[in-house]
Amino acid sequence: MRRKTVLIGALALSTLGSTLAASMLKAGEDAGWAAYGGNAEGQHFSPLTQIDRANVAQLREAWRFDTGPGGLQTTPLVIGHRLFAYTSNQDAIALDAVTGKLLWRFSPGSGSGQPVRGLVHWQEGTQERLIASNVSSLYALDPATGKPIPTFGENGRIDLSKDLGGDGHDYAVFSTTPPVLCKGLLIVGFRTGETPPAAPGTIRAYDVKTGRLVWRFNTIPHDGEAGAESWPAGAWKTAGAANNWAGMVADEKRGLVFVPTGSAVPDFYGADRLGNNLYANSLIALDARTGKRVWHFQAVHHDLWDRDFPSPPVLLTINRDGRRIDVVAQTTKQGFIFVFDRATGKPVFPIEERPVPGSDVPGERSSPTQPFPLLPAPFARQELTEDLITRRTPQAHDAALAQFRGMRSGGQFTPIGTDRPTVVFPGFDGGAEWGGSAVDPARGILFVNANDVPWYTQMAKSAPPGDAGKGATIYQDQCAVCHGPARQGSPPDIPSLTDVGSRLTPDVIAATIAGGKGRMPGFPQLTAADRTALIEFLQTGKSTPPAASREVMSTGTPTKRPAYMMTGYNKFRDVDGYPAVVPPWGTLNAVDLNTGQYLWKVPLGEYPALVAAGMRHTGSENYGGPVVTGSGLLFIGATIFDRKFRAFDSRSGALLWEGELPFAGTATPITYMVDGRQYVAIATSGQRDVKGPQGSAYVVFALPK
Repeated sequence: MRRKTVLIGALALSTLGSTLAASMLKAGEDAGWAAYGGNAEGQHFSPLTQIDRANVAQLREAWRFDTGPGGLQTTPLVIGHRLFAYTSNQDAIALDAVTGKLLWRFSPGSGSGQPVRGLVHWQEGTQERLIASNVSSLYALDPATGKPIPTFGENGRIDLSKDLGGDGHDYAVFSTTPPVLCKGLLIVGFRTGETPPAAPGTIRAYDVKTGRLVWRFNTIPHDGEAGAESWPAGAWKTAGAANNWAGMVADEKRGLVFVPTGSAVPDFYGADRLGNNLYANSLIALDARTGKRVWHFQAVHHDLWDRDFPSPPVLLTINRDGRRIDVVAQTTKQGFIFVFDRATGKPVFPIEERPVPGSDVPGERSSPTQPFPLLPAPFARQELTEDLITRRTPQAHDAALAQFRGMRSGGQFTPIGTDRPTVVFPGFDGGAEWGGSAVDPARGILFVNANDVPWYTQMAKSAPPGDAGKGATIYQDQCAVCHGPARQGSPPDIPSLTDVGSRLTPDVIAATIAGGKGRMPGFPQLTAADRTALIEFLQTGKSTPPAASREVMSTGTPTKRPAYMMTGYNKFRDVDGYPAVVPPWGTLNAVDLNTGQYLWKVPLGEYPALVAAGMRHTGSENYGGPVVTGSGLLFIGATIFDRKFRAFDSRSGALLWEGELPFAGTATPITYMVDGRQYVAIATSGQRDVKGPQGSAYVVFALPK
């Protein structure tokens, strides 16, 4: 199989754009990485040029810092000579950016298996602070020492489980992606549970100096607020999520913050939340000073597919119809790219509301239409058909085809049914994912990596509350949506729990339930008695005593069970465990946002076993985004199974270099220059590939001295 690169457009334009970008920085001048996305606009761009197309193949590992077992998805910051990051157990650390030497470590004494993807640095005159996350807390640390600043919040800490503007119940809240800083305010989102009860996805702004709450925006509108008519009356009292978990970006000049939100809870059955459900699945432009809505766009009405916005948007300026337009571009799990004038919310390219199939699940009323952008074209395939079933081997093809013929597959927004499995393509992990996109700001080019793997699932009627014991009932309410009604899971991504009692101790199970792990949210709202009952069920398959009712959890939080539940997340795999669709299974894409046309598309990632058998350039699942430099390079790790770090020519998509990593680089890299030497750094971990090496480390590359 030959690797194909599609080239559209003039190389002269890309050379000019790179020259303009490089002129932003003097040769040899030090440059850090000051924000999660490189800057407040989320551009994942650096003007550095020392490493270029001619010498990138000489890159060598400069240093490595091991952080122990667990997952690692952090994009570090570099300020001066210091690199700020996290360990796999959520300790904040400072390293010497040249040598990797540990300078300090902040251990708040708590942690979880949740990802923590970045930090915030703020400085005004001689005042300086580093904002670090840990579970539901934000800490303001002294960047020189790692010690909390006592004048911020309560002794240096804000508790994000408070100030939600709801009814005071206990909810799972995890600070996984860092706040965005705008107008002296930390504007904060969070991750919450994906089953009831879930926290309302309230967006909050805190003063960066004092930690004082300044404003709230209700993503589930309260009575009388705009958008409340898209929910049942009083829904804000019981509905949850519609939260920003993927991160935000800011236009400091205009004082605007752009907030992508996720789906409402429950993800897959909406009979208790009939209506379009604003502001779930929306891109919201807020006034950073006040929290007032300026404009919004909802990408999925009454979401039934967990099609939340998975990544921060990106701000850039394009040339369109003879004028310069400041835009915000948002990628999606569906493989769509929505582009808007950031001041007005007017679409740059037409968006069409199209009729879509109606749900046949009892009690459900799906939206009759959904929005489709006409340009750019989707960067991931949109419908699984028989001609796309794998041809890797005749046996794999025949088995996958037979399975596919028992499924429902109708393209985007085909409702998930009860009679047979429904294909979701692109899958539940996209399309785009949390790593986000990069841009070349001088050229108006957007770069996005994508998954291109089908999944499937089915809806089933929920068991009546109280029919099982307490532990079994809690499992069905909180765990079955991922691990399946029979605890079968979907290995290796979602493990089976049928034998968890023989693999893990009760203490480890309890810690995972409370804190979560990887893609699993935690359930700290469960009481000790609830956890004990759940652990008993997981270990023995039995549940005592019987639960008389599950309308109210032990915490007193309302948890009305949906009448229908999704039966589990399942990747559509062939008999040997590979995606049951023809490649590519992962891609890297370059899109000219001036025209809406693609410049190039290449496969991203490989499977070592298939490479050994002569099957190359298949692409693979990938998590973590790209970074682009002023010298025309694009760096990306992301690929799970081959554990490679790659550099591409951003003009053509040609692969220029690849280096070995100890674990998969499932994080967005950074590049920086200290003392006249440019470095490229990436966080790595083995958590996404349970069959590969386990551990985590920051790995930093540079040219030989």
